[in-house]
Parts: sequence; C-alpha cells; structure tokens
Amino acid sequence: MDLFTHVIFAYLLSFIIWGPAAPQYIAAGALAGGLPDADILLFPLTRWFPALEHRGIVHTVLGVTVIAAVGAFLVPYLPYFTHASTLLYFVAMEIGGLSHLVLDGFTNYAVTPLAPFSRRILRMDADNAVNLTTIGMTAVTLGVLIWEHGRVAFSVWTDTVWILIAVYGGYLLLRTLARWRARVHARREGFRAVEPTTSPWTWLLADEEDSPDRYRLRYRTLHLGGAPSPPERSLTVSKVAPSAGPVTSVQAALERTYLPAMEKSRWLRYNYHFGEAVEKDTVFQVFWYIVQGGRSGRAIGVHGNIDRSTGAIELRSGFFRLPPAAEA
Repeated sequence: MDLFTHVIFAYLLSFIIWGPAAPQYIAAGALAGGLPDADILLFPLTRWFPALEHRGIVHTVLGVTVIAAVGAFLVPYLPYFTHASTLLYFVAMEIGGLSHLVLDGFTNYAVTPLAPFSRRILRMDADNAVNLTTIGMTAVTLGVLIWEHGRVAFSVWTDTVWILIAVYGGYLLLRTLARWRARVHARREGFRAVEPTTSPWTWLLADEEDSPDRYRLRYRTLHLGGAPSPPERSLTVSKVAPSAGPVTSVQAALERTYLPAMEKSRWLRYNYHFGEAVEKDTVFQVFWYIVQGGRSGRAIGVHGNIDRSTGAIELRSGFFRLPPAAEA
C-alpha cells in the first residue's frame, strides 16, 4: 500500500491500543508504520548491499525491530514528542512497523517477514498494492483529521477516529470476504490463482503455465454481486525465436513476437500476459498486454506489427488501446 495509507492504518491501530490519553505512543506507532518504505531512499546502496532493496530487510520483523529499538531512544527528542517510557515507545513503534508488514502481505505484493532466517512469503492477494480506493480513503481521512485539529471538541475528534477505525476495519473485512468468495469460484472452475483489482467486487481468476518452451494462460474476470462476468479466455503459444519468412496465421504471428515482446517489457514478464493479433493489410497487428489492467479498454504492454511476407517485427512498449475482442 502507499506510504500515507500505512501511516493512517498504524495511527488507527495505535489509537485502539493506547487510547486518546497517550498521543505520544499513537504518534510513534504512526511514524513507525511508514518508516519501512524509507528503504526506497537506500537504492544507491543496493548495488553493493542487495538486502537494502525495497521490500528487503527493512520489510522484515528483524528490520522493524531494529528500527523500533533505535527509534525508542530517538523519538523523544523529535518535535511534538514528550519524554516517556523508552520501553513503551519501543512497543508502540514495533506494533506500528509490524502493521506495515501485515498490510503489504495483505496485498498482491509479497514480503518475506522472517528473512533472513526464512524465505517464506506473506501474500494474501486480497487487495492491490496501489489502489485508488485506499488512496482516496486516506486523502479524505487526512483532510478530516487536519481540519478537525483545533476546531472541534476533544470528544468529537475521538468519535471521528472511532468512525474511521470502523470504516477501515470494514474495508479490510470486505476485501477478505470477497477474496474468500473469489477463491471459491476459482477452485470450482479449476483456476489456481486469484488476483485482486481496484474494486473488491471484481477479481481475476487465472491458470498459468510458463515453461522454457511454452506459455499458456487461461483466465477470466469475475464480477461478484450479481453483475455478469465475461467469458473465459485462453492462450497457448510456443516460444520460438524470431525468424524471416512468411507469417501465415494469427498463431504464427503471436509465437514469433512472444520472445521479442518479453524482451521489450519486463512488466509483461512479471505479470499474467495475453496476446492478440489482427490481420491488417500487409501486416499482423500484435498486442501483448498485462491482463490485470486490460479491463478498461486500455492496457500496459507491447504492441506493433509483424510483416506477413518477410516476418520483420516492429514493437513498442507503452499504454495502448486494445483490439475490440480483448476489451471484455
């Protein structure tokens, strides 16, 4: 999730634990909730210390504990913080930091919380790591809390925080239940993976096979809540090296452009991807795109042409409009 959403979640969790009478610990927990994402500032060092890469050692229980231990001594010297129990500051920052790991694991981005002792990942696939819904909720929350500061009675501020806790808790519960329901559909229909989208009512069901010689994807978009879902789509291509000579079919166009497309865009390589080819004049227009983002008529990927008579390939990466058949 985005940095500010992490801070807000940690803030609300700390409020539940410490109550309104201990604002210093609430603030320390909120600060610790955002600190793990400070590892993006360490990118110049990752060439020599790979463990410092984003979602690396800082996104582990060990990293969070080190941050909390150091922060417990330093935080009292920051503006607006009071000198209080070092142990309680440590506990507050430890809980705030751990909430960051849990929220990251709640999304479709994996973390390894027990590294370097275990490479076991935490990934629930219940929400998108970057979600306009949560970003919007966070923006509204920050606006409300900032506006209320110094303008309303303390009791009103307290009630507002409890309302926000209920809203965010309800959102997490909704996402969890929706993911469970999507998983039920996936198992029934033989899909091995469930991917979230921005909406908790829309999910991607996928079954992928990626071997050195072949790529196969079967997927469909699932709409919960009664909305009709589009039909299942599938693709199987052999991974063949580009070659000269006539291209006689859509399948051949897809197979000859598969490896060049993967080379062109690392986003394709690391996500479920699908291919479309359309015959037009002397070429096949080819579209390779990430299916997680292909439900709005546009998608991220690689598109271009392959000459039907010579096999010459011209591809470019970007954000483009899909052919009509892909927009379901």
